[in-house]
Order: sequence, then C-alpha cells, then structure tokens
Amino acid sequence: MRLLNLFKIATKAIILNKTRTLLTMLGIIIGVASVIAMLAIGEGSKESIRTTISAMGSNMITIKAGADTRGGVRQEASVMESLTLSDYKAIKAQSNLLSYSTPVVEGKGQVINGSNNWPSSIYGVNPEYLSIKVVDLQSGSMFTDAEVQTAAKVALIGQTVVDNIFPDGQEPVGQMIRFNNIPFKVIGVLEEKGENTFGQDQDDVVIAPYTTVQKRILAIDHLNQIMASAISEEEAPNAVIELSSILREQHKLADSEDDDFHVRSMEELISTFSSTSEMLTILLVAVASISLLIGGIGIMNIMYVSVKERTKEIGLRMAVGGKGSDILMQFLIEAILISITGGVLGVLLGLGATVFIEKFLNWPTSVAMYSIVISFAVCAVTGIFFGWYPARKASALDPITALRYE
Repeated sequence: MRLLNLFKIATKAIILNKTRTLLTMLGIIIGVASVIAMLAIGEGSKESIRTTISAMGSNMITIKAGADTRGGVRQEASVMESLTLSDYKAIKAQSNLLSYSTPVVEGKGQVINGSNNWPSSIYGVNPEYLSIKVVDLQSGSMFTDAEVQTAAKVALIGQTVVDNIFPDGQEPVGQMIRFNNIPFKVIGVLEEKGENTFGQDQDDVVIAPYTTVQKRILAIDHLNQIMASAISEEEAPNAVIELSSILREQHKLADSEDDDFHVRSMEELISTFSSTSEMLTILLVAVASISLLIGGIGIMNIMYVSVKERTKEIGLRMAVGGKGSDILMQFLIEAILISITGGVLGVLLGLGATVFIEKFLNWPTSVAMYSIVISFAVCAVTGIFFGWYPARKASALDPITALRYE
C-alpha cells in the first residue's frame, strides 16, 4: 500500500511537469532508439552476409595453391603450380565427406560474337560445378563428362555476357562465339545471380570443360584450384581436415613442413565477415550509448532541481512522520518512471526507425528481442543509478531546515 501511494505521488509530480519531463526523457529516448536501430542493422547485415554466402554454396570448399619457398626465394601463391589433376583424382577417390568436386582453371579474355565483343572470365570445370555453386540453367544444358574427356569446344555463358554480345535479343543457345579467337558453341545460359558479397558480377562469366580451357586457351597442365561441396554444412570442417590430410600425403609433405596449399570452407568466410560485422555493430552501439549516458545525467540534474523546488514539501512530509526511506523511495520511483517511460518511447522510435531504414534505404535489418530487453534493463539501471544520489540527498534533509527553506 505504501509503495502504491509513493507511485501515485511520483506519477502526479511527473504529470505536473510534462514539458520538463519530456525534455528529460529525450536523451533516453534517442539513446534507446539508436541502440535498437544499430543492433538491428548489425543483425540484418550478418543475416544478409550468411544468406548471400550460402547462396554461393554453404557447403562449398575451395583448395588453392599456397605460397612456398623455392631455391631460397619466397614464391607467391598466385604463381605456384602445386595443384594438379592427380590431386583432384586422389581427392575424388579417397574423400568420404564430399558430394561433388571439380578441377578449376580460369583465365580472362574477350568474348566475341560477330562485331560485338566483351571482356570476361572463363572457367574450366566439370559437370559437377553447377551443383557445387548452386546454379541452375536458364536455358540449354550442361556439357557432359564425354565432352570434358574430348576437350569439346562448348560453353555456357552468363546473362551479362548474353546482354553484351547478343544485344538484339537473339537466342544464344546454338550460336557460335569466340573466346580469344577460339570458337565455342553456346549450349546453355546460366540463371541470373547478380553481384556477390564482394561486388563481383556473377553473371559475367563463361563456363567450359576444364580440359578445353587447359589445352586450347591457357596451355597449362596444372590447376588453379579445386572446388568441392561437403555432404552437409555440419561436416564441412571435418571435410577440410580430410582434404588437408589427403593433399599432404599426395604432396609427400613431412610433419615439419607447412602446407603448400590452402583449404577454405564457406563457414570460415561467413565467420570472418560476421566477426567484422559484430565489431562494427559494437562500435555503433557504443556511440549510440553515449545518448543514454547523457540522458542519465539529464535525469540526475532534473531530480536535483525537483528536490530543490520541493524542499518545503519534503520537510512537511517528514515533520508529520514521513520517514527518510519514504522520501528516498518517492524520488527514486520518479527517476525510474521517467527512465522507463523514455525507454518505451525509445523502443517505439527505434522500431519505427528500423522499418524506415529497411523500406526507404533498402538496408537489411533484423530486430532481435534481446536488444529490446537490454534497452529496458539499461533504462531501469539508468533510473536507479542517476536517481539515487538526488533521492538520497532529499531523504537526508533536516525537517526544520527544509520547512524554513525559501
């Protein structure tokens, strides 16, 4: 009953000073709204990164040549030729945790159709490439293992290539094009995928049998990389360990020697990007939290003013038997009410800001329930922390001195 009466007194005091109370809440409102909006942007970016990378093949594993020292000279990974077709065959024969795998060789050049040409990249792969990259065909069909074995001059092209070398809307499938003056028959068009996380156009590509690209375009006998897909996302880390073991044995590396290759899973990439996103989110939240600190200082200042204005009221209450603990509780409840009310308004403003950011700025957002819970908890703590000292000062006033205060 005593707490209910104190609550009523605190509520009346707040209502009697609406403008001052609202201005006091402003720091809390802006702080809470900022924290919720920043956390929503951070969570949204993490989910967007995970979704985008998963669309590239969440189980995908890439194997590339690593840097090595030869003749006392450190060789860059890009010039190493340590991956061969024998490595791919060993992986294919010995791995139990892969569902698909393909050799990969790649190069750049001009794609030509009549008087139209376009600079693009060509990837030499086998038929399992589309399953690894989770890509479908818009039209046509994938080349076969037989065409890989015979180094057939057939190719699939992305939509960007189609738009630039077939500008009149001509059906590409069945047409002859050239890549660096080597003729290819277009047998399929890849579905449109747009840009990836790194801003690369995934549709600006030509896909051909790896044997054709090796022999007819690049004139090499090594592989640029090997791509594979683990049987499940959960097994990807184990697949990385298994592949490393196979390749170390294949390359006859001693226990004391470092790997001359790199094996990376998409989970590592997701983890790296998520860590970066989390650091940025923490930084943004830390900046936004400054408003909460300012709001708390505002509450403390206003409570000081309130104690000064109501000194006679405090003296009168204590003169008729009011205890110091009652005065302390009254002003503390008032500070907490201001803080929590500001928190509620801040949550509503933060949710509104999140909707605005997603709808009008097209930024991915995701409001986590914990951000709202944390905001309310911080508001309560702010009210108690910054309201305690003014309330304690009010409860320590001498009744006679308070009654004489002018």
